[in-house]
Amino acid sequence: MNQFDRFSENAKMTLVNAQELARAAGSTTVDTDHVLLGLLLVKKSVATDLLSSVSIDFERAKTASEGMQGLSSVVRFGGLSDDAQRVLELSVGTASQFESPYVGTEHILYGIVLLPNSKGSRIITGMRGDLSYLRDELEGIFQNNQGDETLGGELPPEMMFSGTGPMRAPNKNSKHPVIDGFATDMTKMAKDGRLDPVIGREKEISRVISILNRRTKNNPVLIGEPGVGKTAIIEGLAQRIADETVPELLLSKKIMMLDLASVIAGTKYRGEFEERLKKIIGELKTNDDIILFIDELHTIVGAGAAEGAIDAANIFKPSLSRGEIQVIGATTLDEYRKYIEKDAALERRFQPVIVPEPSQEETIQVLKGIRPKYEEYHHIKITDAAIEAAVKLSKRYVQDRFLPDKAIDLIDEASSLLKVKKGVVNKDIKNLERNIKEIRGQKEEAVLAQKYAEAAELKQKEDLLSIELEKVRK
Repeated sequence: MNQFDRFSENAKMTLVNAQELARAAGSTTVDTDHVLLGLLLVKKSVATDLLSSVSIDFERAKTASEGMQGLSSVVRFGGLSDDAQRVLELSVGTASQFESPYVGTEHILYGIVLLPNSKGSRIITGMRGDLSYLRDELEGIFQNNQGDETLGGELPPEMMFSGTGPMRAPNKNSKHPVIDGFATDMTKMAKDGRLDPVIGREKEISRVISILNRRTKNNPVLIGEPGVGKTAIIEGLAQRIADETVPELLLSKKIMMLDLASVIAGTKYRGEFEERLKKIIGELKTNDDIILFIDELHTIVGAGAAEGAIDAANIFKPSLSRGEIQVIGATTLDEYRKYIEKDAALERRFQPVIVPEPSQEETIQVLKGIRPKYEEYHHIKITDAAIEAAVKLSKRYVQDRFLPDKAIDLIDEASSLLKVKKGVVNKDIKNLERNIKEIRGQKEEAVLAQKYAEAAELKQKEDLLSIELEKVRK
């Protein structure tokens, strides 16, 4: 394989940038200062974020580079200076040493840092950048991700530094960092009070608990129409675990909701998705306190499958059949029939729990249960009559959706409109109050000046505005 094929997209862009910068500067040679500038032009890369952390920016580095144009460089071949060629050799060697399948911007930066007398390194030190600090940070990154092919050789900077993005930054002390990166701990959310209360559904929650307590085939799948509250049932289960109102076997469990889209995101090369998923399953095997929740379970059928690759369902099946991991799924009846039922081996791994649409009476109780959350958010009061109307009207006129979701949406939408209207009304009230205050001041001045006719006229205006204010307030 051509060594250049091992370079990540950002690394390739760095070299293209370096060539363009050298040409723009009138140089026939690409040197390490051009490579450094090329790195700085690649936004949201590991190298750029790390250089930024030591206050190295493109404009100042470009000025420093222009001041070095008179300095000669040894040209080896291909228009690269001896130092630039050495940097590329070091970056490839470093990637191989730390078992990274691809060469990223971090490896190129490391190559520059290892040559302290190169133009690139001299720009960094000239801008008060610490080469030793950069070397230590880069080596730490390499060691933490040694052999991790799931990251494709170019760590997303959002994962490394800001803690957002497709894969969240995991806790270094975590026993399951990959799961932490791609899943949300619903049990912790329940403990923190970040979940809406679950009203009703005791029967379905109890059924899920019963299946989870089985010795075999202990993977429930919730089947119901969109919006009937399948995810809410899992939130209710998470809340019960947090409140310790579950059987002893589940007391130490935690429910992690997998974001399958994030697992797939950024997997450009064959085998990357499978590697990520295998790491997740490996952590599930070694951490039997985790129950994985996959919303839209049908999406694992065919997920990540490219030519010559296997999909997520086939990766999960062996571990599910041996009882090595526990998974809760949720899907619609149509999708279950279309994808899950057709795969008999996958269907056998799950125990179905049918989630019917709640009745109007049950939906009213659900809305009353979550009413405080919406009142607090919108700063309004929601009456029982409003809840009953939302349920009846949504049932009658919204035919393509299901309770309680469509009734909740109606309450939320109406509350939002009222809040907007309330904002306009508040503005009108303030204007009226200001006008009344001004007229009252003018009236008092007229009385003091013994202009009683003018004062009487102002009193009439004040009374009219006061009546209007009362109407607006109502």
